[in-house]
Amino acid sequence: MADLKIAFSPQILTTLGLGSCVGVVLYDPFIKLGGMAHIMLPSSKQIKNNSNKAKFADTAIDMLVEKMLDAGAVKTRLISKIAGGAQMFSFKGNNEIMKIGERNVRAVKEHLARHSIKLVAEDVEGKYGRTIEFFTETGVLKIRTIGHGYKEL
Repeated sequence: MADLKIAFSPQILTTLGLGSCVGVVLYDPFIKLGGMAHIMLPSSKQIKNNSNKAKFADTAIDMLVEKMLDAGAVKTRLISKIAGGAQMFSFKGNNEIMKIGERNVRAVKEHLARHSIKLVAEDVEGKYGRTIEFFTETGVLKIRTIGHGYKEL
């Protein structure tokens, strides 16, 4: 949680327990370099304790892009896949602040667009958690859920 990593083929990047959090994968298929961030919150600007830049959509995506470029990726080749952003608990009323999963997904998409990174696949929202694995050799994102099966993007 609130972490990010990059890896070259044939390594596999994994993150566990995505509830309202969003797993963001960036991939340069030419050099088979992948990056993954486990994002907990949409914006570092709304939190006083924002020293962990990997925790927030705005700062984590910036950091992940920078790490990928430093490792040899070319920005125009980067593609993205995302998963998570569930609404794990029910709340009375229509309070936007409590829709953290939906807000995380929206923020991630906005920041990917700001970097002109194409979102090629997603498995987001719903009411269930996910565990994801990204295979740098193939570019496949495997998603496991409890009670909702398994899929590949």
